[in-house]
Amino acid sequence: MQRLWTRALTLAFGCGALLLAAFAHAAPAVTVKDVRLWAGPDGTRLVFDLSAPVEHNVMTLQDPDRIVIDIENARVDAARVLPDGQGFVKQLRVGPQGRSDVRFVIDLSSPASPNSFSVAPNGSYGHRLVVDLSPIASTTPPVAVKTADQAHGRDVIVAIDAGHGGVDPGSIGKSGTREKNVTLAIARRLKERIDREPGMRAVLTRDTDNFVEHRERIARARRQQADMFVSVHADSYRDRSVVGSSVYVLSARGASDESARWLADRENAADLVGGVSLDDKDSVLASVLLDLSQGASMSASLDAAQKVMDELDRMGNVTRRGVKAAGFLVLKSPDIPSILVETAFISNPTEESRLGSARHQQRLAEAIYQGVRGYFYENPPPGTLIARLRGQPRDPTVVASAKGEGGGSSSVQ
Repeated sequence: MQRLWTRALTLAFGCGALLLAAFAHAAPAVTVKDVRLWAGPDGTRLVFDLSAPVEHNVMTLQDPDRIVIDIENARVDAARVLPDGQGFVKQLRVGPQGRSDVRFVIDLSSPASPNSFSVAPNGSYGHRLVVDLSPIASTTPPVAVKTADQAHGRDVIVAIDAGHGGVDPGSIGKSGTREKNVTLAIARRLKERIDREPGMRAVLTRDTDNFVEHRERIARARRQQADMFVSVHADSYRDRSVVGSSVYVLSARGASDESARWLADRENAADLVGGVSLDDKDSVLASVLLDLSQGASMSASLDAAQKVMDELDRMGNVTRRGVKAAGFLVLKSPDIPSILVETAFISNPTEESRLGSARHQQRLAEAIYQGVRGYFYENPPPGTLIARLRGQPRDPTVVASAKGEGGGSSSVQ
């Protein structure tokens, strides 16, 4: 009798497995509706537009270099033509894989590292699978950024982060203005203004309409040895009557969460925080060093944010007095003072119109610049040209030499 029960249970489980498999295969296939490809200065991006979410696998192969992407239970819209190669992509091929999957093969022009992630529907975009191709990490030690003549001191470096970009449009105004375009325009104007100031230089985390993950934005600022990180955004709210600018710094809760992550992540621990490696320190000392670096960074962030807020207030353009605190991921660098500027409410029709104006964009850039400049003249990093210039009469010879210009003009044009 026991054998009969055992056999019956085995048959039952077997039938159940067959039924589950049958239901799985009966599920409608996801359609790959389109494949988009573009290359930027920092990598190449593939976007697969899908009819529904998918499961996928990514493999990297060599001799020759190629990347294989298997999308489960999918089919390709026969009317779609695959894009021509650019950037890391020499050629893109597609074919069936097994009974129900689709395989894309990326023939690489040079070795690249893939990073894939799914994106939920947003605005006019549906489900997407994004695959970013980046250069293989080099083992070559980082090269110091260009500095001013040592006789004068180095430039203060400001990393300017244009919020959103690429597949992430950010907030969209009633008239269709996209936050990603506004932030990039203001960021470019802010960079141009900072670059004209003796002793200051700006770098952009993105200079094209491409998507950059939040932690990569921080990483780019750190690779450039930035003295400050300024993220530019345009706010949105369901009440379209709300107007004004605001400035954010990292909240204490956000700082605590990030501190724990850094101490738990060995890749981070091997990095430099405030110029000191945590890799060879015991856990208690590493925690103390990180807290000191993070505390100093947060204090400097608050001072800089207040300077920028004061300048925006002079424009009559703030929601309310006082710097705000939040856990924005882009503010979480433990050793770079970081602020996030919500320049205006793109959800408000009047402010949306202003954000599209070159004149208003320049006014916002000027206000942010004045606030950042004011902070550094009160708190000049040692060894910088600003540390030498602070409190001294303006010396045209020093200014011209430091900026490589004839007159060193800093007037707004």
